[in-house]
Amino acid sequence: MVILGIDPGYAIVGYGIIDTSKQNMVVDYGAITTPKEDSMPTRLEAIDSSLKFLFEKYKPDVVAIEELFYFKNQKTVIQVAQARGVIVLACQKYCGNIFEYTPLQIKQALTGNGRAEKAQIQYMVKAILGLNSIPKPDDAADALAVAICHSQTSPTLNTNRL
Repeated sequence: MVILGIDPGYAIVGYGIIDTSKQNMVVDYGAITTPKEDSMPTRLEAIDSSLKFLFEKYKPDVVAIEELFYFKNQKTVIQVAQARGVIVLACQKYCGNIFEYTPLQIKQALTGNGRAEKAQIQYMVKAILGLNSIPKPDDAADALAVAICHSQTSPTLNTNRL
């Protein structure tokens, strides 16, 4: 099963693709970035276009996306929510099989501790996927963590292969 994990944002959208049917499970990871000089509609369009490219190239079976958590800055949360809306719509259009996970669920799945620090999550992503180094940027590592969370908690997979 090919899983596309997404860490939503509007400046940086992290993505990580794993294939649970293969020994070398990491297919690809990286980030979709949008220039801060661009208007919000232009940035949202760029996110949609980039996601369409990823769906066409990798044809994921499912998408696992991190849910929003509370931000202190209301302006930022609105922009991230707008981007997340575009991301969810693109996932629905190009895949239709979407699973959402809270940061607590992701941390719990990877470390057994829902209050794990970011460094612990990154270390576990590296260890679980057998990588030589922690994926960069951080958003890509976070997206891989979301994909791993789905692979370990989805009742349809019912496996601890990772």
